[in-house]
Amino acid sequence: MWRATLDDMSTTATLAATPAAGLSPNASRHHARGFWLIAFLFATTMAFAGAPAPLYVLYAKEDGFGSFAVTVIFAAYAIGVAASLYLAGHLSDRFGRRQVLLPAVLLNVVAAVMFLTWHQLGWLLAARFVSGLGVGMLTATATAHLTELHRHARPDASPQRAAVVGTAANIGGIGLGPLVAGFLAQYAGRPLYTPYAVFAFLMLAGLLALVIVPETVVPAADEWRYRPQRVAVPVEARAGFVAAAMLAFVSFAMFGFFTSLAPSFLSGTLHHTSHALAGAISFSVFGSAAVAQVLTARWAPARLYAVGLVVLPVGLLLVIIAILGASLPLLVVAGIVVGAGAGTSFKAAVASVIELAPPAARGETLAGLFLISYLGMSVPVILLGVLLQYVAIDPSILTFGVVMLALLALAAVMVTASRRRQPALA
Repeated sequence: MWRATLDDMSTTATLAATPAAGLSPNASRHHARGFWLIAFLFATTMAFAGAPAPLYVLYAKEDGFGSFAVTVIFAAYAIGVAASLYLAGHLSDRFGRRQVLLPAVLLNVVAAVMFLTWHQLGWLLAARFVSGLGVGMLTATATAHLTELHRHARPDASPQRAAVVGTAANIGGIGLGPLVAGFLAQYAGRPLYTPYAVFAFLMLAGLLALVIVPETVVPAADEWRYRPQRVAVPVEARAGFVAAAMLAFVSFAMFGFFTSLAPSFLSGTLHHTSHALAGAISFSVFGSAAVAQVLTARWAPARLYAVGLVVLPVGLLLVIIAILGASLPLLVVAGIVVGAGAGTSFKAAVASVIELAPPAARGETLAGLFLISYLGMSVPVILLGVLLQYVAIDPSILTFGVVMLALLALAAVMVTASRRRQPALA
């Protein structure tokens, strides 16, 4: 979902102390082992971040809160990620990858302990926010670390392998989290404890292995003053940026829907209370997004836009029809189609912004795109949650769908206009 963004948000001026080609065979093997250990730690932590999705229904029953509270809990995570990206997502470029990975994962371990200890709404909000803070630090750092470790381990190989593994660990991890948590909640007993205990153990195991992973950044010795990640859009890139941002906003809104409100619709409207099923549906969305991004790795932005702007609206329509018609099989299909469309669309948005923005402003422009994406993950589902407090499900989901489709139509018009002004992108 966001791997390509974070690849370019991390600066490359401090990739390593020594040229990759000068490493000994033993050092290369050491970096290769480190590559897979970081992939494991990355995937495990992202899985934990996605784990609560099928469990929200249980919290709602235990504490008596409704769909609006669920959306607020989910939004707390998105706000935490956005704040962390803005405040700390770039710090590993200065201080080193391992120095940032450690607190990033530890924050998620703390969140797991909070989930294990308290179930009240306030604590759930706090746990999700803390988890989001850790994920915001993790994603940029782990993606950059994987790229650099792969470069050192296999200096003559294509970077495509690191990109594929990064995508699998990031998006695949988020998808595996609900899947594993749902099955554990359904079949292992103590559904609000076992999933978090398992993921906490795995994250701690990954942190213990972190001590043998090579560092790939040498901290600079010059004087340094902290500043947050700059967020800016050059004037010459604004038209294309707005089109990309609108498409990214809708893509993340659909990810947010399937990881917050979809399990509630599944148990309420569709009368399927299986936690394993809820987790599997969330997994299908992120799994298809990961597969779509891997399969389209070499596509140009124009082709990505063309496919994304067809597949995502089709998936959105299928979601609306599935909920209105109370059809579980159609909801599963809709999730797969939405995931593929959202994954492709966001990849198109990232690729176009990378080409539009000057190299010196690329990180700042991508930061802006990413922050808008996380607004998309939180704001629409919160508004849908509010609407559900006063309006029945059918008109609420229709309103949500119409607004999202209108944004997609506007994005399509703006993408077409932007491409005409920037023929080189096609």
